[in-house]
Amino acid sequence: MARLETPVCEFGKKAIDFHLPDAEGRAWKLEEVAGPGGLLVMFICNHCPYVKAIQEKLVRDTRDLALLGIGSVAIMSNDVGDYPEDAPEHMLRVAREFGYPFPYLIDENQHVARAYGAVCTPDFFGYNADLQLQYRGRLDAAGARPDALDEPRELFEAMKQIALTGSGPEQQVPSMGCSIKWKTA
Repeated sequence: MARLETPVCEFGKKAIDFHLPDAEGRAWKLEEVAGPGGLLVMFICNHCPYVKAIQEKLVRDTRDLALLGIGSVAIMSNDVGDYPEDAPEHMLRVAREFGYPFPYLIDENQHVARAYGAVCTPDFFGYNADLQLQYRGRLDAAGARPDALDEPRELFEAMKQIALTGSGPEQQVPSMGCSIKWKTA
């Protein structure tokens, strides 16, 4: 499993539209998940230890962000042929187990991950109300340590700032996690 870090935030880059299904077959568009205060797009998966370590905090933070008018969506772009734990039936199980308050979508052809420039799981893209990128950092400093529950809520605080001011923090620490599992040509 290759550990990668996300690139520096490209402030102002527009969110890329998508039309992706969830594990039950309902299709979702960007406009359906964006909130009046902004949008958090997350690239996650089921098998990555970095994602597993933050599941409960991710649910907590996205619920709290919804109260601030920030919509959230998770996208799974891994090659499920090589990583069957990330298959739709397992996505549905994980979403139900943790009570995801956001759609968990399947990017089967990986076009959306490539368009966003996603590199790892988790990879967070925080947008303002005009859907301009303002955050490309980590959830917190815990990394893959699930027992690190008292870390400052970097993602939440950045998105709160975005909801209130339209701008993200200038200083951002990259997210890190497992590489996206790209399909071979």
